[in-house]
Order: sequence, then structure tokens, then C-alpha cells
Amino acid sequence: MRALSALLAFPLAAGTLSAQTLPAGLTDREIVVPGPVPLPGTLTLPAGKGPFPGLIIVHGSGGGDRDLTLGPMPPQSEIKPYRDLAWGLAQQGIVVLRYDKRTRVQPMWFANKTFTVFDESVDDAVSALALLRQQPEVRPERTFMIGHSLGGMVAPRIAQKDGKLAGIVLLAGATRASLVDQIERQLAYIQSVSGPDSAAVKAQRTQLAPLLEKIRALTPADSANPQILLGAPASYFLDLAGYDPGRAMRDVPVPLLVCQGLRDYQVTSDQLDDWLAALGPRSNLTVKRYEGLNHLFLRGEGPPSPADYRQPGHVDPQVIADLAAWITGQQR
Repeated sequence: MRALSALLAFPLAAGTLSAQTLPAGLTDREIVVPGPVPLPGTLTLPAGKGPFPGLIIVHGSGGGDRDLTLGPMPPQSEIKPYRDLAWGLAQQGIVVLRYDKRTRVQPMWFANKTFTVFDESVDDAVSALALLRQQPEVRPERTFMIGHSLGGMVAPRIAQKDGKLAGIVLLAGATRASLVDQIERQLAYIQSVSGPDSAAVKAQRTQLAPLLEKIRALTPADSANPQILLGAPASYFLDLAGYDPGRAMRDVPVPLLVCQGLRDYQVTSDQLDDWLAALGPRSNLTVKRYEGLNHLFLRGEGPPSPADYRQPGHVDPQVIADLAAWITGQQR
């Protein structure tokens, strides 16, 4: 599954979570999301008694930890966007549950199996929501999810299987593009901004091209074959090939906040436009676009590139403020 992190095109740190200072008044509680692979997580609680609105954060592609730690960098300068979101939202009176992804906790669980995004992400998100609602500090009727990147693409599936969400937030997840198309487009872009390294990226594209075409040529007859193609079996790609997240969201009537960084080369603004066209008119939709923010909603300058993820940074405070205001404003 690690090869699928190419969809996000940034390096995942291999180390453990580094110690940082929790903001005053907040509490981090260790918690385990139950399932076929128990997932260690952290529940961040606001100051006060509550009960509070609550949410989970659903990962994008790859095998991220609960903070989506990126590196390699010294612990004091690591990028941890999911922790930024958890701590920032908890300071605004929202309980946040984040957890290590199944592909990180036990990657060999997927070995020699046919599986889909339900095994990788959806089922664990539904289990996390059920666990969140069991916490005494949480108002169970006021629970939300943030879906980032691939997590946003599959948000309709999570919402339909859960059936109890008060609202959905998509962070750089409003896209209908296939994984194969995303990888091809991202590599082409990275080659264009790679300067002296462009030849190496071109060689990588050449090497991957036959494999991507093999994935495109898959048919339902291949679905039982556990052979791994770009980090996942045929069943994984065939499942997503028949899935249109924009149209699927039509059947999920809950309030929806969609956030897009305009400096994001991984899920681009034109992909959001395409997703919105597929979704169609919707009265309970809010869309926020942010100048200068990348796929992780970190601020930067100049042409975006993978080098952005080698520079320390934090989720832009305006994003956290907008998320908190929208979530707390969804009264019912």
C-alpha cells in the first residue's frame, strides 16, 4: 500500500510520534479504534465539561500515522497537519479523534489478500465514529468527519455506512479523478518543476507507464487475483474505477464544507470545479478556497513541489478558524 502514497507525493516519516507541547487546557487521551487491526489513536479534549461536538480525521493515501507526520526532519520541525487540526479545533471546543491508519499499523494484514478501500479506510472510519460517540465528553448527535485527500473522496461511502453524521468536511478531497490519472498527472507536474532532477522523474514515469496501463486494462475477471499492482490488488482499483464521489455525495444530504488550497498540485482547483459540477446544486454546501495553501493547507510561495514537505510548517490558522466556525454553527 505504500506505493499509493504517490497519490499524495510526499514522504512519510518512519519514526515514532515526537513529543510536543500540548496547548494549555487541552487533554490528549490515548484510545484504540477497534476492528480487524486495532488502531492506536489520540482523543483530544477541550477544556471544560462538555459535552462537545466531535469529529474524526480520515487519512488520504499511504500509511500515515495519526498526525500525518512528514519527514525526514528533526522532531521539533516535523510537519504534523492532523495534530495541528486536532489541537486547533479542540481549542475551539471540539473533540477530535485521530488514529494511525491500518496500512501503517499492520501493513502485512493486506498481504496476499484481495481488498478494497473499505478495508483500507472506510470500515475503520465508521468504527472510529462509533467509538467517538461512546465518549462521555461528546454529543453523539453532533459528530462530524474530516476527509483529507483520498479520505475526502470516499467520504460519501463513510457517511452512508455510518448513517449518523451531522456534517462532512472535505480537505483537498473533492476530486473524481482516478488514482492512475492522478499519479500520471502529478508525476508530469513534478517533472516540470524538478530542474536538474527532471531526468530522474522522467525515468520514473517511463518505468511506471506499463504498470499504469495494466491497471487501466483490468476487468472484473481480475478481481480475485491478489497480485499487487502499485501497492494494491486489482480489486482495489476496480472498486474505485466504478465509483464517482461527486455523484455519490448527492445521496448524502448532510451539511458539507469543502476546502481547497489554491497552491495544491495534487488535488487541483479544477478538480474541485469538476466535482462540484457532478454534485450539482446544493443548499447546505459551503466552499472555501485558500490562496497560497498547499495540499496540507500549509502556506508557501512560488511553484508548489514535493520540496514544500521538507520545510517545517503548520496548518494555516484561518483554515482551523473556518472549520471551527462551520462545525459549531451546524446546530440541530
